[in-house]
Amino acid sequence: MTNTQHTRVALITGASRGIGAHIARALASEGWSIAALARSESSLSDVASAITEAGAEVMTLACEVTDVDQVTSAVDTVLEQWGHIDLLVNNAGLIEPEVALWDADPEQWWQVIETNVRGPFLMSRAVVPAMIAAGGGRIVNMNSGAGTKENGVLSAYTASKSALARITGAVATSAADDQVFAFDLAPGVVATDMTASMDMHRGRTDWTDPGDVTGLVVALASGELDAYSGRMVRAGVDTVEALKSQAEAGLSDGARMLRLRPWGDGDPVA
Repeated sequence: MTNTQHTRVALITGASRGIGAHIARALASEGWSIAALARSESSLSDVASAITEAGAEVMTLACEVTDVDQVTSAVDTVLEQWGHIDLLVNNAGLIEPEVALWDADPEQWWQVIETNVRGPFLMSRAVVPAMIAAGGGRIVNMNSGAGTKENGVLSAYTASKSALARITGAVATSAADDQVFAFDLAPGVVATDMTASMDMHRGRTDWTDPGDVTGLVVALASGELDAYSGRMVRAGVDTVEALKSQAEAGLSDGARMLRLRPWGDGDPVA
């Protein structure tokens, strides 16, 4: 039997550890019911226990986000049990070894693209129609400042994050009239298994506080920052108060969006 008593339901991919687990626990502490997804359901036991101890409801589901059937099944399960999904956090992601493009392993390279681009595409494709039917919802895509500039040794990761911004923009543009909002959230550099494995972060001491990430997620999920739909916010730099103030002052066309910069007023591609 479908239970529609859950006022706020969040579906989070890659929720077993790292940033995803931080987000799941933070939303649970705010009273959200959490549908936590990971490739292995057993890997979600720790975060599920923490959510239960916080007094919130949790559902754990095994889901490979690049598999359309598994994504469809997971979303259907959440909808059947809880009736709606108010927030989707596309957090599951991969990064490749830091090598030049011509030294990259083709299978590893493409796996990063599939996880970081096909995953959010499939999840959004499955969830947005239910959000529209329910009168609205929000999607937070865990993006990265790396997707806004070149990097000689992370070509798959940077390409995937640039592409993710286009997915965010597509949802924000096409579903705006249906009260579905989508955001890119760059988490900065949080100490996780992923960042610990990267050569560029060896010896780093200035890590982004996970609370800065979760604070922005909670604010985005609540609707406080809907003016940033289709745009990027950055944990560790942006505060909720500063973002609100800037939104009130006005956001120019293209602000915090991935756009081509013209060479001047006379640029024919501007």
